[in-house]
Amino acid sequence: MVPLSNSSQSTQRNSRSNYSSRPTSSRPSSQPPRFKKPRKRKSIELTMFVKKAIPIKEQMIEIEHQFTDFAFPQIIHENLKAKGYVLPSPIQDKTIQPILDGRDVVGLAATGTGKTAAFLLPILTQIVNNPKSKALIIAPTRELAQQIYAEFNTFSLRTSTYAAVCVGGMPIYHQIKELRRGHNLVIGTPGRLKDLSDRGHIDYSTFSHIVLDEVDHMLDMGFVEEITVILQSLREQRQSLFFSATMPERIRSLVDTYTTNPFIVELSVGRTTDNVEQDIIRVKDNYEKIEELHTILSDEACDKALIFTETKIAADRLCTELTRRGHYVMALHGDKHQRERMRALKMFKEKKINVLVATDVAARGLDIPNVSHVFNYTVPMTHEDYIHRIGRTGRGSSIGTALTFVDDEEFASLSIPIPTRNSGPRRNYSRPRPRRTYSR
Repeated sequence: MVPLSNSSQSTQRNSRSNYSSRPTSSRPSSQPPRFKKPRKRKSIELTMFVKKAIPIKEQMIEIEHQFTDFAFPQIIHENLKAKGYVLPSPIQDKTIQPILDGRDVVGLAATGTGKTAAFLLPILTQIVNNPKSKALIIAPTRELAQQIYAEFNTFSLRTSTYAAVCVGGMPIYHQIKELRRGHNLVIGTPGRLKDLSDRGHIDYSTFSHIVLDEVDHMLDMGFVEEITVILQSLREQRQSLFFSATMPERIRSLVDTYTTNPFIVELSVGRTTDNVEQDIIRVKDNYEKIEELHTILSDEACDKALIFTETKIAADRLCTELTRRGHYVMALHGDKHQRERMRALKMFKEKKINVLVATDVAARGLDIPNVSHVFNYTVPMTHEDYIHRIGRTGRGSSIGTALTFVDDEEFASLSIPIPTRNSGPRRNYSRPRPRRTYSR
């Protein structure tokens, strides 16, 4: 078995000692370690990892408007024109006008369908028309909050509107300073917003608009109490916007309690995994797993790869081992400082690195273009985790590839045996097969 070391400096040491050594966490030493109960894997059948790609058409819903049809301020129309935005996506087409009309809205659509612009553009319009109004936008992860902030900067150019980003992993005193300077929007994660509210730096009753983005993921992460407290603290006369990929009973309960006659848009343009070629790779042990992964990553057809592991330690070790083998790779997980996480995402998007090893922090909400391959280096705990992982590839009308490694121990624990890569003639999963085009 090839040992995977914990940091780039440890590659010069004996690999066996590195494998057993304790990883160095980037969390400040003043903070106590957090211990989580290990998640139990739900019953998963191997058949869910195997599926032929079905190319989907990019336009399956009739678009009724152009961006010029909406009553945005002229400066926002100019910003949209400068970016080449002409036709809205289906979720934008259906929700922008009701939000402009001041209605509560619930938007259900898959990740990567343009939900961010669907709420940013009309909220920005209302703030420009009424500078005294303020909006609070809550996202489940730091990366998604930063992504929303980047889009806000694109749309708000020369509008004299300002946003404060309040996320964990960054110095809180800088964020307090930004809040004191004056702002029209606050974009934050539930944990940091709670810290700032407890210190008296955020008054939820001052916000006239509230947006919960990827609300299903926030509830999955255990932020039910924080979200409920925020919603209860808002003023009675407000506009509430909920955006999510799914609407389980918990979200329906929040919608029923904290919205008034909401306009509900549910778009099902085919599942986002329909155009993802899915298969499993049967391996005997970790040694064979890393060799198989290295072989596929070394192929030119594997242009941009996102690899998911279950733990932060495993992500660091795999990152170090792949770096040692000559790949341009970085790790992304919750123990990284926010600047490190932003740098890793930026370099991956700009293709300065072509491999990103991540925990499920990268599986929800993030828009990472042109990912050709997604690897489940460890079997995901739930079917929902799997769907959100492989949803990073095969975006739009492109075909993506998702491969799940299954070792002998995992194979025995999963529901039913099926033919796998190592049970028959070897097939090259990194190169395009006949009559099929892979996204580059």
